[in-house]
Amino acid sequence: MSEPLPTPWRAAATLAVVAALSALLIGLTWQLTEAPIRRNEAAVLRAALDAVLPPGEGEVQTLTMPAAPALGHAAAFTLWRRVGAGQVQALALPVTRRDGYSGDIALLVGIDPDGEVTGVRVLAHRETPGLGDKIEHTRSDWITAFRGRSLGDPPPAQWGVRPEGGAFDAFTGATITPRAVVHGVRDALIYFERHRAALLAPPPPVPTD
Repeated sequence: MSEPLPTPWRAAATLAVVAALSALLIGLTWQLTEAPIRRNEAAVLRAALDAVLPPGEGEVQTLTMPAAPALGHAAAFTLWRRVGAGQVQALALPVTRRDGYSGDIALLVGIDPDGEVTGVRVLAHRETPGLGDKIEHTRSDWITAFRGRSLGDPPPAQWGVRPEGGAFDAFTGATITPRAVVHGVRDALIYFERHRAALLAPPPPVPTD
């Protein structure tokens, strides 16, 4: 008959079993939740693209651009363009602002070839419910105020919130959140102007047999 393990060894063995079971449970939970999370993120993105890209003939295609720190992208990133008849009709730029009140604010900014905003949607944020969450289009219509705006409308110095001399409304008791969004849209327009040629370049023709 084998002798029982000494008490320290029994404790270590028990801890090892508990750790293994915990790791297994975490792995199973991750596998079960990953797919729904990815589906939800994809649904949010599709709805945002439909909202910021004006309807038109053609299809939505992706375009990869180099890192753009001004838009919150430290590495190459993907944007979306509606392309029809070989021309870019509008594009959707993803922007991440790091200066939200409670953390990052992820935006999608639609811009037409003339440099006018076609729409803005918030993809993700952690702003205060009842205050900062008014940037969501389901909470208020504040986000629609950007439609039709450009770098010249309002003038560059007025791309801010009214309490700070800007042209855009803030929220009662919350200035940091709307300021971050306003600056994000402004930076998207500046990026568009600086990279207009690359962003509006027609896609290469599809090879035929």
